[in-house]
Amino acid sequence: MKTVVIYKSKTGYVKNYAEWIGEDLGADVIELDDLNTDDLLPYDTIIYGGGLYAVGINGLDKVLKTFDDLKYKNIILYMTGASPGRPEVLNEVLDKNLNAEQRKYIKSFYLRGGFEYERLGFVDKRLMDLLKLKLKKKKDLTPDDQGMLNAYNTPVDFTRKENLKELLDYVKSLDK
Repeated sequence: MKTVVIYKSKTGYVKNYAEWIGEDLGADVIELDDLNTDDLLPYDTIIYGGGLYAVGINGLDKVLKTFDDLKYKNIILYMTGASPGRPEVLNEVLDKNLNAEQRKYIKSFYLRGGFEYERLGFVDKRLMDLLKLKLKKKKDLTPDDQGMLNAYNTPVDFTRKENLKELLDYVKSLDK
């Protein structure tokens, strides 16, 4: 089974996972900006990774442009974010990014990433500044809210190879 891992990473967490998946599966690893979507046709399994930004998955739209040509392949999506990945939030993200047909064909996984304010670009910093202001105005902060506020001053990195177990087991089961 020929496998490719494609990723779009702004801060490095998605890239870490892409490289670990590539090592474990012996898969090709390609950064999305270096990809011509026609290059995906020879692969049996396509794994795409992107970071969560609000409810968007970074770069996914480019991969989905060729969905009709790829839907009969094994398509796997992994998303990373700093939060614990609550099921109701992840369902909202998938509903906003994938239509019903795409959800039928694409297996998705959430892998906890991290947050380091200083790694962000100018636009993302401004957006995160707005979130910080919003959180500071809240009367009752959830533990996730408090953790996010703390991360502005102390970076967090939850990436671990062990987080890939379910995804890797799934991909390996496709080869049986």
